[in-house]
Amino acid sequence: MRTTPISAPPVDRTGRWLARLTRWVLAHKRLVAVGWLALTLVGFYGAAKVTDALTENFTMPDSASTVTNERIVSRFDSGGATPPLVAVVTLPPGTTATAPAVRADLRELEQDLARAVPGARIASFGSTSEPAYVSDDGRTTFAIVHPPATAVDGGGPSGNEINEVTLARAEQAAAGARVGGTKVRLTGAALLSREAPGESGGPSFLSETLLAGVGALIVLVFVFASALALVPLLMAIVAIPVTLLAVWGLTALTEVNLVVVFLVSLIGLGVAIDYALLIVMRWREERERGRSNEEAIVQAAGTAGRAVLFSGTTVAIGLLSALVLPVPFLRSMGYGGLLIPLASVAVALTLLPVVLATVGPVADARRLRRTDRAERHWAAWARLVIRHRVAAALGGTAVLVALCIVAQGMLLGSPEARSLGGTGDPKAALEQLDRSGIGAAPLAPVEVLTPANRAADTAARLAAVDGVRAASAPGGAWRADGQAVVEVLTRSDTNSQAGRAAIGALRNAAAKLPATTIGGSTAQTIDFVDGVYGSFPLMLVLISVVTFVLLARAFRSIVLPAKAIAMNLLSVFATWGVMTLVWQHGVGTELLFGTGPNGAVLAWAPVIVFAFLYGLSMDYEVFILARMREEYDRTGSTDEAVVRGMAGTGRLVTSAALIVFLAFASMATSGDADLQVLATGLAAGVLIDALIVRSLLVPATVSWLGRWNWWMPERGRRLLRLPAVIPAAESMNTSSARAPDDKH
Repeated sequence: MRTTPISAPPVDRTGRWLARLTRWVLAHKRLVAVGWLALTLVGFYGAAKVTDALTENFTMPDSASTVTNERIVSRFDSGGATPPLVAVVTLPPGTTATAPAVRADLRELEQDLARAVPGARIASFGSTSEPAYVSDDGRTTFAIVHPPATAVDGGGPSGNEINEVTLARAEQAAAGARVGGTKVRLTGAALLSREAPGESGGPSFLSETLLAGVGALIVLVFVFASALALVPLLMAIVAIPVTLLAVWGLTALTEVNLVVVFLVSLIGLGVAIDYALLIVMRWREERERGRSNEEAIVQAAGTAGRAVLFSGTTVAIGLLSALVLPVPFLRSMGYGGLLIPLASVAVALTLLPVVLATVGPVADARRLRRTDRAERHWAAWARLVIRHRVAAALGGTAVLVALCIVAQGMLLGSPEARSLGGTGDPKAALEQLDRSGIGAAPLAPVEVLTPANRAADTAARLAAVDGVRAASAPGGAWRADGQAVVEVLTRSDTNSQAGRAAIGALRNAAAKLPATTIGGSTAQTIDFVDGVYGSFPLMLVLISVVTFVLLARAFRSIVLPAKAIAMNLLSVFATWGVMTLVWQHGVGTELLFGTGPNGAVLAWAPVIVFAFLYGLSMDYEVFILARMREEYDRTGSTDEAVVRGMAGTGRLVTSAALIVFLAFASMATSGDADLQVLATGLAAGVLIDALIVRSLLVPATVSWLGRWNWWMPERGRRLLRLPAVIPAAESMNTSSARAPDDKH
């Protein structure tokens, strides 16, 4: 047994309150246990019901393109934000689309597609005689098919999705058609995405959560080397269904998106285990110091429980900051995400003491091996970092800054058509369009709403815009209620940087035309990016200010919170750099996911990655710095506080990060491309934070700053209502508003 002297009970107000709460819980163990059992059972019922109450709405209402797309769908019952299907044919040498027989075949193809997809809005060279549908050499031509709204499912983060029945009927019609004696191939974003690697089935939050739970159990067994490994997992089993029950109740008040279920399940698994892990390890440490079981629980609650309380509050604020974004589905993720850490904190501070009091000593009685060797390793690592603190701080910062520079080139939006994968006819048809010079623009055209009597003039004017290949103003189903849809085809894929620049030029040109507005899927994505990331600075300021106040009170310092916020921001923006490398530039995408680069990063993923990683990384920051603050109060030495703090929390933070990493990695196995992008960012962010920030930068910078870390001006102390009585070790540098003038 260790001979370390037993430290004094927690002296701060929060610690005393938690100690009183824990003693009350221990005095009413049966009541607390029965209450959580009842909540859990009801929670499992709610978890089974919640998915039916969720929505799949990913749009930003009131944006110019969204309004235009809604008007197009309202008047023409097709198009708007839903990318069309495209039937492509390349004629034999010597034959062109202008041949009467070919035009007749094209009209027959349109009729076949109209029968297969009733109510579709269709156009080709056969019915319009417009060169927009023909390549420059005249040999490659296409028919564009906008299915009716009834053929479109609710959609997903990447846009509305044509249902499988419609896709099968359209494919059958194209397969049976011939134009100029040549085979017709059908393509489109929906077909290419369907055939992409990993798209064999829809996501299932239950399977991914179970997979992550198995990985977490393996890590916990290694950490505890005893049956105690089951305790943190038990806390997650309680916290997740209770949170899902709260989400189900939330759906009665506001719209909640389906993605929230995945985040509650996987983030909840990681966070609930992290909080329990911190308290259980501190409980074990206090028992090894000679405390009775109950006093060890109380002491763990007053110290580690205090860190959990502040961590959970910080994570909740990080997720709640999404409420300032002008997109309902992002706000719903903020609401849903708020519940995750709060439920996990409640479980850790009330149910966990009961479990430790009843079965804790028995579960930890038979260990497979001693676990204190890791503490010695982390202490040795901390001393090494302290000896080379300048090099460690500069080296770690250089890596993060380099990734942040990469993130500056991030292109937010939907994947380019060439990155969607696919095989067979859909891929071959896209390649035909590319070889002919038409390009991928027909797969995501710009839909322009304009007065019907000005349709031809609008098409002619927009065709002359830089970056535009052609514009078409078909008749028939393309005109209704005095309005018309003009189809504009850019020279580049509209989801590429050049294509978006062309859309910007089109908007400028349309603004000079009467009652003419720009729609289409890419225009809606551009408005989404502008709206969300235009509000991002407000989100950044809000989360930084509130976090600073909370951490200043927790650490009794204004330097540590400022440094923590700066490191967290640097860590998250570096994660954006990893997302840019993987999904925009294709670094590792083939190896990890069996697919090529998207050419862009999913528009909504970075802001969600920011909200979650900011909170989670602050978790680890609080775990480490709270212990360093405690050790500094005990010893008065910054370097000694760094060594003891890392020794006490290094293994915990690494294990917690690994558990959360496994949770996010399991999300990437869902087969859903959008969730894979999100999982990549979250998993990479956890690794960057644990390996570079917490293991390297935190000990290096705390040691480098010395007593500056603990400085709190007297005015700040009064504003935060910090206690006047403080530990003696702290009093030598915080009793006045003057900053310390020595380093250690």
